[in-house]
Amino acid sequence: MPLVTDVRRLLADHQPTTKSTDGRDRASVAVVLREGAERGSEVLFIERARKKGDPWSGHMAFPGGRAEAVDPGPSFTAARETLEEVGLDLADAEILGRLDDLEGRRDGKPVGMVISAFVYHIAEPSPLLLQKSEVEAAFWFPVRELSAPERHVPYRWRHSNGMNMEMPGIRVGEHEPHVVWGLTYRFVEILMGLIEQPLPARWDRDTVESESEPQDPDAARTDG
Repeated sequence: MPLVTDVRRLLADHQPTTKSTDGRDRASVAVVLREGAERGSEVLFIERARKKGDPWSGHMAFPGGRAEAVDPGPSFTAARETLEEVGLDLADAEILGRLDDLEGRRDGKPVGMVISAFVYHIAEPSPLLLQKSEVEAAFWFPVRELSAPERHVPYRWRHSNGMNMEMPGIRVGEHEPHVVWGLTYRFVEILMGLIEQPLPARWDRDTVESESEPQDPDAARTDG
C-alpha cells in the first residue's frame, strides 16, 4: 500500500525529462495526493465536461489546463487550473516531484502541445467545488488500485479515419466506473513505475485495430 512518505522518497531523486515548447502551446496538470484513512494514498481524478472542439472532451484526467502568458511557470499553471476547476488551493501544498513531460496527441497525431505534470500532497483537502463548465465530476481514488490487474480493460474508440481502435485503460471510481486512457494513462504509467507499483504489461503497440464491433466510447464507462 503506497503511502505519501513512500511517494515522497521515491520521487525525490527523479530527474524528469522535459520538453521545449518550440512554438507549441504548454499545459500543466496536477497529480494531487491525499492520505486516505483506510485505503492509503488517494489521487484526484476529474471527468472533463463535454465541450465541442476540446480534444479531451469527456475524458478522465487530472485537473489542469493551458498555460496563460502571465503564468510564471508550469507548476503555477497546474495550481491555478486546479483552483479554477475543482476549488482546491495548492498554494501551500507540498510538491513531491515532477513527471516526464508528454506531447499531446489526438488520433495518434501531435496537437502542438507539451503537457507537464506535477505531483502534490495536500494534507487536509477542502471539499471540492466543481466548475461545471469545465468538470463534470471529480473523486479521490486509491493509488494502489491503479495497478490492480482486474481494473485494466481495453478502451475502444472510433478513429477519425473510421477505424475501430483499442488502447489500454484503467477502470476507476466505485459506483459509476470511468476509464482512464490516453494521456492520463501515460502519466499514471510513469508515476506508478517511479513509485515501484508498475502497471500490468500493456499492448506492444499503444494503438491497435479492434476486431470487435464498433462501440461508443461512453460505453466503456460501465464495462465490467
